[in-house]
Amino acid sequence: MRYFIRSVKYFVYLFVILSLLITILIAMNLVESDPSKIFVNGKDSLWQIALLMAAFAGIYPKFGYCSRELRLPGSFEELRGPVVEFMSMRGYKLCEEDGENLTFRRRAPFDRLVKMFEDKLRFTRTVDGWKVEGISKEVIRCCSGLQTKLGE
Repeated sequence: MRYFIRSVKYFVYLFVILSLLITILIAMNLVESDPSKIFVNGKDSLWQIALLMAAFAGIYPKFGYCSRELRLPGSFEELRGPVVEFMSMRGYKLCEEDGENLTFRRRAPFDRLVKMFEDKLRFTRTVDGWKVEGISKEVIRCCSGLQTKLGE
C-alpha cells in the first residue's frame, strides 16, 4: 500500500510541476495557450503525457526508496544518544521511539514538502545494528555517516 501511495504522490507532483511550467510559458507569451499549438499531437498529447507520467510515477518508488543494514557495535543505550545527535545535525528530529526502534523526520517544513512528506527514516533494531528504511539517497548518506562516526 505504501508503494501505491508514493506512486500517486509522485504522479501528482509531476502533474503540478508540468502544469506550472506550461502556465509560466503561457504567461511569458513564449507559447500560445491553445493545446493544439503547444503540443505536436494537440489534445491527444495530454493523455499521452499523463500516461508517460503515470508509468514514471509507478516505477520511481522502486528506485527512490530502499532499506539498508547499518551494523554498529554496542548496545542500544550506548548508541541511541550518538545516533540521535548525528541525525539532528543532518536536519532530522526524533519523532517516534518504539522500544529500540527509532523514526526520524525532517525538521524543516519546506524539506518535508519537497520530499512529498515521505521524509521518514525508520531505524528498526536488529541483532547487530539497525535496518534503515526511507528515501534511498538519505538512507545511504545517513548509514555512511553513522558507520564512519560510530563504526569499528
